[in-house]
Amino acid sequence: MKISLDTKEILQSAVVGVMRQTENIKLGRVTNHGADPKDAWGLHVAGALAEMALAKALGVYWSGAHGFRSRDVLGYEVRTTHHQNGRLIVHGDDDDEAKFALVVGRDGTYDIPGWVYGYVAKSDDYWDDPCGGRPAYFVPQDHLNEFEKES
Repeated sequence: MKISLDTKEILQSAVVGVMRQTENIKLGRVTNHGADPKDAWGLHVAGALAEMALAKALGVYWSGAHGFRSRDVLGYEVRTTHHQNGRLIVHGDDDDEAKFALVVGRDGTYDIPGWVYGYVAKSDDYWDDPCGGRPAYFVPQDHLNEFEKES
């Protein structure tokens, strides 16, 4: 599923990402799962862009104003990578019952290869540490469930 965000959608997403990081600073929240704190601003913007892309693909409005630690879009947790062959990352402390969607791309152009439940992702087959020091479960794109096409 290919999605392109328009200029207004990109701007709205970027503002949401900046707002999230500003709130984290105000509340003393730090990055998790070993993410470098210097990347926090970019990670929040990239995540918000990916959420907007999934919402657009699913045909729902996204304001980005969901609560802290609530589901991102229609019950999905959104994970993103700019690597075309990137895998969906799920951490050991992620909710087993949650649905995790992978959004691949950057700068407003995305592919959404699919989703998987947390308990499925947490298979020993997917355990990996590709960067060193940040192990997690990495589900290949061809192991994801496709989104149902709306008729």
